[in-house]
Amino acid sequence: MNRFSSVVALLDRARIWLNRGANVLDLAIRVLVARDFFMAGLTKIRDWDTTLALFQDEYHVPVLPPELAAIGGTFGELFFPVLLVLGLGTRFAAFGMSVVNVMAVVSYWHVLMDLEPALAMHTTWAILLLVPLFHGPGKLSLDAWIWRRWGPAAG
Repeated sequence: MNRFSSVVALLDRARIWLNRGANVLDLAIRVLVARDFFMAGLTKIRDWDTTLALFQDEYHVPVLPPELAAIGGTFGELFFPVLLVLGLGTRFAAFGMSVVNVMAVVSYWHVLMDLEPALAMHTTWAILLLVPLFHGPGKLSLDAWIWRRWGPAAG
């Protein structure tokens, strides 16, 4: 029985360390995806005339006029990543970034279908965004801090 207790204690310590690692992984995923989207948004605002030209001539965003699509896409690439990194409204941010990602693929499909690495990157972002969307932000987030401080169990 003593040997069994030692194994259980070892497994419990391993579980604790893996849970701590999962919290760091949650944060790393949020930062990694957010960085790519945010940098794309910065590129768009650096040269707005080129951005507008791309949305008019190259990107084929369904339904929206090019100017509105450019504003919405750029806003999404700059706003949602900040929320995602902070872990504030994390599921909302992950959903918003997922919409931006899907719209990018749809509107640029005529090019992406021939560029496997670019399409693979969008697929990777989509999969990584599923983690905070379904799993939540993890403990290293403002959402978790707010929940601990003011959530139902705090009172």
